Amino acid sequence: MPRKTLKQWLPSPTRIRRIDSLRVLGDWIYQPNLWHINRYSASMAFFVGVFVAFLPIPGQMLVAAVLAVLLRCNLPMSVALVWITNPLTMPAMFYLSYRVGALLIDAPVHILEFELSAAWITDRIEMIWKPLLVGSLLSGLLFGSLGYTAVSLLWRWRVGHHWRKRQARRAQRVIRAPGEESGPAQDEPPGAPDTARPARKE
Repeated sequence: MPRKTLKQWLPSPTRIRRIDSLRVLGDWIYQPNLWHINRYSASMAFFVGVFVAFLPIPGQMLVAAVLAVLLRCNLPMSVALVWITNPLTMPAMFYLSYRVGALLIDAPVHILEFELSAAWITDRIEMIWKPLLVGSLLSGLLFGSLGYTAVSLLWRWRVGHHWRKRQARRAQRVIRAPGEESGPAQDEPPGAPDTARPARKE
């Protein structure tokens, strides 16, 4: 996983400071290990961000930031990924979660036309909250785990790929040049007797 690409994509510390909901965490969000990018921090951040994105709750960025602090994963990545939930994707994601939850708890499925409005949510919350919550938790765990696994495997593949490339370049450097002797010269250890010299006559 290219760190430079991720750093360009992630929100900067300046942008994170501008998020009002995160100010309640104080200086916790500026701990260096929450901004470091490695295999664990990136993989776990994908899990956190995708999981929280499926939760039908306000303040998703704050929840993602708190989980990032607790799990010691990359905070800006966790916060940025909650924007998987947006006005374009929210109807499909929440309807999928609702259907999954209704199937799990054997609740009747109501054909609903989703509207992103407080009035729509207030009118139908009593009807849908239980299957929606159950389905959202399960969908978040499932897709978050898939994201964690995919990033972890991709990271390990790239590390192995770069290692093999370095080994190949190293092998090219040690290939004998034309006309060179069959074996590389061996340096004698310090203090070894010089057996190649003839013994000096007294």
